[in-house]
Amino acid sequence: MLKGNEIRLRALEPHDVELLYRWENDPAIWTISHTLTPFSQFTLKQYIASSTQDIYTSKQLRLMIDELHNRKTIGVIDIFDFDPFHRRAGIGILIDAQYRQMHYATEAIALIKEYMFNVLQLHQIYCNILADNEASLTLFTHAGFEIIGNKKEWILTSDGYQDELMLQCIKPSRR
Repeated sequence: MLKGNEIRLRALEPHDVELLYRWENDPAIWTISHTLTPFSQFTLKQYIASSTQDIYTSKQLRLMIDELHNRKTIGVIDIFDFDPFHRRAGIGILIDAQYRQMHYATEAIALIKEYMFNVLQLHQIYCNILADNEASLTLFTHAGFEIIGNKKEWILTSDGYQDELMLQCIKPSRR
């Protein structure tokens, strides 16, 4: 468990299936999560059961974000495309709509960056954000990520193709 001032990041538990079911099946976030079909509770239960695999085996890690004061699970943060040879991985975050703009995502990203750089010994972290997602762009740039590329017309949405930006954070060197 990774603990900050307002939140903690913890491993998946069987009781998380209901929240994951709600979030994963929300068509409003399918564009950013690259989801095309709903998930069953059965599939999510299997995912939780297999989440005990080591990150070096599964190449991914999902952690739930709990608010410490009211003890509510408010989101999820993912490490994906874990590449121990090149020492890099991608991250993604989802905060439940009622808990957004409360700085929980800022703290979650700071905690996961510390874990990725100091425990996993990664050299760099990246994320992909739709070009019109100002809130996420602000969140990640304030967390030390830099825009390093623009994938033109990369994501097909109901409004047509949208650009997707790639952001990167390289571990600060100690001098």
